[in-house]
Amino acid sequence: MNTINMQDIRHLNLFSQITQVNTRFCIEYNNAIIFCVPKNLVNKAVGEDGKNIRRMSEILGKRIRIIPSPRGLYDAKGFILTIVKPVAFKDLEIKGNEMIITAGGTQNKAALIGRDKRRFLELQKIARDFFGKELKII
Repeated sequence: MNTINMQDIRHLNLFSQITQVNTRFCIEYNNAIIFCVPKNLVNKAVGEDGKNIRRMSEILGKRIRIIPSPRGLYDAKGFILTIVKPVAFKDLEIKGNEMIITAGGTQNKAALIGRDKRRFLELQKIARDFFGKELKII
């Protein structure tokens, strides 16, 4: 599905040691590390009062987020919304081999694209890895 580099493997190993939850999905977006786990294991992964997230954040020195993994294309909008949170967008359409995000104004569009298109490129990689689609923002 998606390619994993050595840094991702280190993150995944640390995640499974601390949370006792195994996952294959580690994403970097907006200077945060996001782990995708099955919906029924999110609470276990977060830990009591968020202790697992705090511990990983201290070790890695980055923000950590744990979100439920998508179960296909019908979860795509909710999944992308969860990743880009707190930025919102109006709609996500899937046409053929493309995912088209309709931003809700110039500020939201700028926040989704990011400086030097960094967030946009990260989001494009996520769309390719999880859904096999190309991403556009209009």
